[in-house]
Amino acid sequence: MDFKFFLKAFLLIPLMLLHGCGTDTGDEPFVIRLGHQLDINHPVHKGLIFFKEELERRSSGSMSVVIYPSSQVGDEREVLELIQIGSMGMTKVSASALESFVPEMKVFSLPYLFDNQDHYWKTLNGSVGKELLAAGEPYRFKGLGYFDAGSRSFYTTKKQVVTPDDLKGQKIRVMNSQTAVSMVNTMGGAATPVSWGELYTSLQQGVVDGAENNLPSFYYSKHYEVSQYLILDEHTSIPDVIIIGTHVWEQLNSEQRKWLEESMTSATDFQRTLWAESTRESLKVVKEAGVKVIEADKSVFQESVLPVYESLKGTDLEDLVKRIKSLGVEK
Repeated sequence: MDFKFFLKAFLLIPLMLLHGCGTDTGDEPFVIRLGHQLDINHPVHKGLIFFKEELERRSSGSMSVVIYPSSQVGDEREVLELIQIGSMGMTKVSASALESFVPEMKVFSLPYLFDNQDHYWKTLNGSVGKELLAAGEPYRFKGLGYFDAGSRSFYTTKKQVVTPDDLKGQKIRVMNSQTAVSMVNTMGGAATPVSWGELYTSLQQGVVDGAENNLPSFYYSKHYEVSQYLILDEHTSIPDVIIIGTHVWEQLNSEQRKWLEESMTSATDFQRTLWAESTRESLKVVKEAGVKVIEADKSVFQESVLPVYESLKGTDLEDLVKRIKSLGVEK
């Protein structure tokens, strides 16, 4: 944690005094503050708005959520740190951002982990997904559920990518995830972590030659304005994780916890439908804007990342991967 982080935490004190994490004064609602990094038009933000409204409805107004979108309170790592010190109540983060805090979350950043969407949701909704949501509790993060974040693909500003060989010499922005860095470097690219808020300018000015993300984020971030090519290699499917600080969870009674969990279940279903619609619309819009969309031969990309899995042999993560892979095998 650096000076910038502590300054931000200090500046949040008025918000803490204004909203608090909750009160026991009877008429005052229990307020939870939630910060995230995405635009207000993004399907993830809309899913969070649905969650907020659902919680307020179920609790008859006795619970409320105040949402701070668009990195108002920091990037993903900063918001997680704010939760750890009790200055923020909830957040939405990519599972990749969590891996610096919760080692088990690295598994979601592995390329081509899931066979298809059915395999993906079977994992998230089953025992493995529940175990991973609980894995953050020793670090003050309680996972409430998963939002769909689609599949991530590469996009570039000048040179099109058809095979992994085309990544050689290209600086590709990745999230602050060692697993993502390893994946891109193994494919032949030069992985370059850049914060989400700085990425548009970095693409525009040539600091990086490309990046990777899901279709709605590619569209809503307007990265398509400064990118010529999009290759649908769909190398990872990394869910967003909805986190509540254990310091907030422990203040709630059983009824409040039930409202929270039921509201999240409803919001997850809503967001999943919205995500599918947004993905189709985003692809249509970026094509119309002139981005060249390339269908990938995924088998070539899958072969290029086999060394990533070789490096897991003998580790705890290898066992977790085997459990997940077994869920995709038809019996």
